[in-house]
Amino acid sequence: MDLSKEAYQAKQRVNLTSIFVNLALSILKLIGGIAGHSQALIADALHSVSDLATDVLVIIATRLGHNEADEDHPYGHTRFETVATLVLSLLLVAFAIGIIADAVGRLFDPSSLLMPQPVALFIAAISILANEGLFRYSIRVAKKWRSTLLKANAWHHRSDAWSSIIVLLGIAGSMAGLTYLDAVGAILVAVMIAKIGWDMGWPSIRELVDTGMEPAELARIRTSINEVEGVEALHLLRTRRMGENVIIDVHIVVAPKVSVSEGHQIAERVRHHIIQSIDEVTDVTVHIDPEDDAIWAPDPNLPTRDVLLKELRRRWAPLGVVEHIERIDLHYLKGQISVDVILRLDAAEGVKNAKELAGKVTEAVGDLEFLRAVKVFYC
Repeated sequence: MDLSKEAYQAKQRVNLTSIFVNLALSILKLIGGIAGHSQALIADALHSVSDLATDVLVIIATRLGHNEADEDHPYGHTRFETVATLVLSLLLVAFAIGIIADAVGRLFDPSSLLMPQPVALFIAAISILANEGLFRYSIRVAKKWRSTLLKANAWHHRSDAWSSIIVLLGIAGSMAGLTYLDAVGAILVAVMIAKIGWDMGWPSIRELVDTGMEPAELARIRTSINEVEGVEALHLLRTRRMGENVIIDVHIVVAPKVSVSEGHQIAERVRHHIIQSIDEVTDVTVHIDPEDDAIWAPDPNLPTRDVLLKELRRRWAPLGVVEHIERIDLHYLKGQISVDVILRLDAAEGVKNAKELAGKVTEAVGDLEFLRAVKVFYC
């Protein structure tokens, strides 16, 4: 089976299981909270409702995120998961604010405090066990398929278990005579919900504004690139996250006069080596530089190949060498142009005159200021 399809199916199984469990818990805790007179359990029921909304968002985002890249989304659709995570985080914070406001109001009006019943205690215990089971199942799948959204949702289930523990203690305390503990438990649950919302939302915001990887991770990438034979230096290393994946583009410096094909081969080795050595990296764009263009920026005013060759041939025509030219290589380096001209030996009418002819070829273009050097070779 295709790995991406298998990952998608695994994630969806987790999501469907989570939806079923949270739907059952939402109904159970809401009914139990009302019947058992527990504000903390009602708050926990709203937490489970938010979980249910989360699970629906996760299913939609996972489905969209696994669509293949297309013309409108050339890097794929993984950021649908990121957007869904951000929406979820905002919902959690909104729920938390509402719960806190209601609980604080009851604390300032003791007559409105609820007196929990034993049924609420029993339902809180069920919630703890159910959410811990969901956490263990979800985190295992999230780690296997490196899904940040599924991992976030797994920890959300763990937070539900913790919040249910707080609810259980609040209910037990209120039943023991400390009537305010149920409302305090509701506030603590709400604070936990808000904290989870922040922890999920902030990384999503950072990803959506293309925040790069951390310094330690960048150092690991630099080391990986420098390990490749043919790389003399690197600069303009840029990274960004797309869901659980990382995209890189980088400029590498190679020997200034390597062939285009050799430079391309070095770039391919760099791309392959990074992807193989760093799991999160799925796409690498490598720009080949013959020199560090942060120091020697290419001069757009230098003549193009066609313009320069036309001028060179015009100047060399009186020497009778134009028809004997085998190849001309141009090297745009340090803001100037170096020219390697390869002549057939018959242009010099023998080895004896080769050095003299080379001198004339060089002298004929010596006044062109943008030329760094002219070298003549024979074949």
